[in-house]
Amino acid sequence: MIASMTGFGRGQAARDGFSATVELRSVNNRYLDVSVRLPRIAAAYEPEILAALRQAFSRGRITVQVDLKLPPEAGLLPRLNLDAARQYLSQLELLRAEAGLPDPIRLEHLLALPDLFERPELPEADDRIRQVLMEALAQAIEALQATRRQEGALLQDDLEARLEAIAHRLEAIEARAPQRLAEAREKLRARVQELLREDQLDPDRLEQEIVLLADRLDITEECVRLRAHLQHFREALQSEEPSGRRLNFLTQELHREANTINAKANDATIALLAVEIKEEIEKIREQIQNIE
Repeated sequence: MIASMTGFGRGQAARDGFSATVELRSVNNRYLDVSVRLPRIAAAYEPEILAALRQAFSRGRITVQVDLKLPPEAGLLPRLNLDAARQYLSQLELLRAEAGLPDPIRLEHLLALPDLFERPELPEADDRIRQVLMEALAQAIEALQATRRQEGALLQDDLEARLEAIAHRLEAIEARAPQRLAEAREKLRARVQELLREDQLDPDRLEQEIVLLADRLDITEECVRLRAHLQHFREALQSEEPSGRRLNFLTQELHREANTINAKANDATIALLAVEIKEEIEKIREQIQNIE
């Protein structure tokens, strides 16, 4: 069954006062492209997050948003650097006096300065952040896969309906083709007989020209290949593996055969049916851009 490349997934996990929320947003992309937004304290886990996503998905641009909440007693929240704050305040007071400014130094002035807060290093032995983060990520991946499969099911229904529409028109072309050849043969005979008197007509040469004309107009091979591509397309839709690239290739082949049939048609009915097939193929081409 096929899956879409667009979707949303969210996961949450909590343990011992530690909590993580992971949100995944996925849109179309030719390849897998993952962008991870992590709090600095969890930056060491980015390679593991990327590995999990690459295992779960093969295509799409996926944005990962992570929100962590830590208990104060864990000692992992940012801490005020009092020494830096005192030095900043002293320097600001000196600057205020030197410049003769009447306004006092306020708290917001200090908060705008860098390095006022320190972030502690995450102890290597403390795995609590990783546990909640990866648990929330697993939930988000499962949710994103579910939404992509749901949208994929809708896409599959639409694609199968369009394949059926192409197959019906192909049947009509195959039914019309022999009659079209017979008509072309008779038209050629009539035209030659108009131009030449019966006693000057070379029957063998006329028959040779008729054979060549029939060969140029014959679309049997194109119809057979088109039908085979339709069957391969249906099989790809049922595949358990990601089939977006294969479907894209098959769509190109469908379009190639429809173009050839249209070019060789020399018949209003077949030409119209070929154009309608190409219209369906264009709609298929648009839809498969969203398939993983």
